[in-house]
Amino acid sequence: MSNVNKASSFSPEKLKTMLYDMMVIRSFEETVEKLFQQGKIHGTMHLCIGQEATAVGACVPLTDKDKITSTHRGHGHSLAKGTKVKGMMAELLGKETGYCKGKGGSMHIADLDVGNLGANGIVAAGLPLGTGAALTSKMKDLGYVVVCFFGDGATNEGAFHESLNLASIWDLPIVFFCENNLYGMSGSIKEMTNIENIADRGMAYGIPSETINGNDVLEVVNSTEKAVERARKGEGPTLIEAHTYRWRGHSRSDARKYRTRDEEKEWKKMRDPIALFKKQLIEENVITEEEFTELDKKVQAEMDEAVEFAENSKSPGLETLETDIYA
Repeated sequence: MSNVNKASSFSPEKLKTMLYDMMVIRSFEETVEKLFQQGKIHGTMHLCIGQEATAVGACVPLTDKDKITSTHRGHGHSLAKGTKVKGMMAELLGKETGYCKGKGGSMHIADLDVGNLGANGIVAAGLPLGTGAALTSKMKDLGYVVVCFFGDGATNEGAFHESLNLASIWDLPIVFFCENNLYGMSGSIKEMTNIENIADRGMAYGIPSETINGNDVLEVVNSTEKAVERARKGEGPTLIEAHTYRWRGHSRSDARKYRTRDEEKEWKKMRDPIALFKKQLIEENVITEEEFTELDKKVQAEMDEAVEFAENSKSPGLETLETDIYA
């Protein structure tokens, strides 16, 4: 482990908060997965179990004023940016107390109060939206930075290349954050691109780019922090490619025939971002096993409260069917 990724670079309170936030994301995803199986959540959903470090690490350097754009696999991004669990749970259950009044569901959560400009179900669509938000920040001198999340599959879309080009020539305050979980909807990234690292594509547009371990939350924080600082200084965009792994399928209907169960077991056993961070914090005397257990109990209590809140909330009435169609 390099010195820059040692826990001593952060306060114990900050480290515990990062661990807790990752545990909340994991528990939220596992909870909504069960609710989906029980028929309480409709449509589809894309879970980010195994990718908790990218969401939390990339949002640590951000303020409420800073913005993010998200993806169809966006629950973790929303929670990491500060969106509350109760409102998230209510939205997924289609209740009027949800962030989009129960009308957006899994793929369309937004929370402008904390700078979450929203998720959407179109691959790469967040890239031009994020670039536009960054352009607004620069033209109006608003001072905020945008972190634009997207997956490896988005890098083969025209929107990716157009957005990077515009952000580069205009020196926009944006961090392009690629969560490379190695697989698209039905195949390996190796079958979809002919380059070793997605980060190489950023260099083609004159954008500083790097590839990092997306399952090491401190490495993610350090990398994003440098990129955010650079953007704040008016020095333009950065592309970060974070290698990670989704434990579940692309969506709930994915049988995952394109990868082996042995590969999945290896990632879960050796590269679980929460287990790795917990181990590091114990070794560096930040927490004890007992404190971790208490954190876990706190997470479960928060999740139980969220489910109860959502299930007891009202569904939107038919009279609201044609409202909130346009902003």
